Amino acid sequence: MDAFARLDWLLDDRDLRAIWFARPASFAWLTGGDNAVDRAGETGVAAAGYLAEGDLRVVTDDIEADRLREEQLPPGTTVESYPWHEGSLAEAVAERSPTPAAADFDVEGFASVDAGPLRQPLTDDDLPAYRRLGDETTAAVEAVCRDLSPADAERSVAADLRGRLAVRGIDAPVALVGGADRARRYRHYTPTEATVGDYALVSVTARRGGLHASCTRAVAFDPPAWLEERHAAAARVEATALAATRGAAREGATAGDVFDAIRAAYDDVGWDGEWRRHHQGGAAGYAGREWIATPGHDAPVTSPMAYAWNPTVEGAKSEDTALVTDDGIEVLTAAEGSEWPTVRARAAAGLDLELPRPAVLVRD
Repeated sequence: MDAFARLDWLLDDRDLRAIWFARPASFAWLTGGDNAVDRAGETGVAAAGYLAEGDLRVVTDDIEADRLREEQLPPGTTVESYPWHEGSLAEAVAERSPTPAAADFDVEGFASVDAGPLRQPLTDDDLPAYRRLGDETTAAVEAVCRDLSPADAERSVAADLRGRLAVRGIDAPVALVGGADRARRYRHYTPTEATVGDYALVSVTARRGGLHASCTRAVAFDPPAWLEERHAAAARVEATALAATRGAAREGATAGDVFDAIRAAYDDVGWDGEWRRHHQGGAAGYAGREWIATPGHDAPVTSPMAYAWNPTVEGAKSEDTALVTDDGIEVLTAAEGSEWPTVRARAAAGLDLELPRPAVLVRD
């Protein structure tokens, strides 16, 4: 079911005449465009409205109208503007929309709508852009890892990564770099002036066109004796999560069911209770995580859908973004032509899956 068909269903189900989206993730999902100027804001500078039978229109102020029409929106999209100094986006939408209506931001008299479930599963139109994002994100992360040195500050490495992504039109809501001292102690190794040292974990959640791709790579110069074993354990947990996700999507099971398999995998690899130290990831797409799996979580596991699982084992982490479909599993952040070393990771918890996973890159 494509985006318009889902919205037609929602209009009918809730007896609405219009649905409006101003939060950047859902604006991008509906239009393919970017309505964000101030990245700190919860809403963008424009709202996309869907009326019955494919009537798509955008409301914005007169500062933004031409730019959005010419650079961000599908050809022929109706753009209605209002003087920037007269009222707000919410007021402009309320004046122009048929009612009853709903919105994902506060509009007086409108019902609220949560766009997250509407964005799941992905549509066929999402997949080519997602594959390109995955390839380019991975290429940037792996290039950074090949170029960094033990004396580099974590913040310098993160800045290099953000720059390499930016020239590709990709921003990074999350860019983590943890050197040998901090990657073992913290699960979210937000970069500091500490130097990389003997090894580093480099993690990113990258975004373009509303879609998000996450991945982690480990690079070592003088790897601690325990790193390879812990990295292999984390990779097995990730393979287990993907195997459980594939099964859950086929069987109509839930995020909680996948979480049960993850917890069992930690037991099997000898790290009972390690899951308590960090969230394990979940569904990805038009949010870094559309949902994060927890015990008993009832979110449906759907396909085709992207999933980014990110298990950690005290100083090691295994994370990629994978597309789960009826046909199998496609790792989106395994860049085509990448020469990054790999290891085979076999699922635990009695599940049947073996995948190549990124190994620790050991450099001279």
